Amino acid sequence: MKILSATTTAALLPYEALAGTLARVVLDARAGRAVAPERTVHPLPEGSTLLLMPAWDERLGVLKRVSVHPANPERGLAQVQAEVLVFDVRTGEAKLLLDGAVVTARRTAALSLLAVQRLAAKPPERVLVLGAGTQARAHLEALSTLRPGRVFVYNRTFSRAAELAAHGRKLGLAMQTVPFPDKVASEVDLIVSATSSAAPVVPEEVADDALIVAVGAFTPRMAELPATLVKRSRVFVDTLPGARAEAGDLLQAGVDWAQVRTLGDALEEGPPVGGPVVFKSVGSALWDLAAARLIYGT
Repeated sequence: MKILSATTTAALLPYEALAGTLARVVLDARAGRAVAPERTVHPLPEGSTLLLMPAWDERLGVLKRVSVHPANPERGLAQVQAEVLVFDVRTGEAKLLLDGAVVTARRTAALSLLAVQRLAAKPPERVLVLGAGTQARAHLEALSTLRPGRVFVYNRTFSRAAELAAHGRKLGLAMQTVPFPDKVASEVDLIVSATSSAAPVVPEEVADDALIVAVGAFTPRMAELPATLVKRSRVFVDTLPGARAEAGDLLQAGVDWAQVRTLGDALEEGPPVGGPVVFKSVGSALWDLAAARLIYGT
């Protein structure tokens, strides 16, 4: 078994290629050729939590182990520890061990890139990024492949927004920090919300043809999107089971689930007509499987 470092894992997961592999996995899952059971969650000592997330297709399987340890910062360690084991489903032989944090960041951003490619009314020229953490950084890198004309960044801690803007300039993007998101929300084509906020951070007033990608809220108690915006938007999700269980943005808005579509629907049926459009992603081990496929060459 090969153990890949964070740097090597990232180098083997370029965003555009990963978006293409993700599209194939989305369609394979619809056809029953790729499977991801519901993740299991177990309590650990000291208030820690263990999460196990498997997925497989006809050749490869992945098992992501994530553990959350609230006391780790006091030990000088990251609070979230994760890795992705890649194995041969026919023999059970372990093939690769990937850096879990890198896989999560890059496959989430690449899935959003795929959503932009399939759901946006037009290639985004003006983008607003909310947040300045790992996911915001990965999304900025992924979206840089589309070469938007200007990217605005908002974060409640200005210094972190400035750091992300500086990173974007190194990618060749025209970056601008903003003191409040509502200053530009109605003027942009694409809004990416990647925060840990439990209360809505995306302004209610957005452009009629805007695409809003929301990836930060991951529990029923969290919501980055205001309910009024969700209710007047066409809503797409990465997976319906995951969204029904964890997408607080949609649960708190009381969406009509019969009207919620998946990214797979967009891949097979074409982009939606009219907007705004919301794409809500809560994650799935299927997307880790896509990363494994790309690295392993299947």
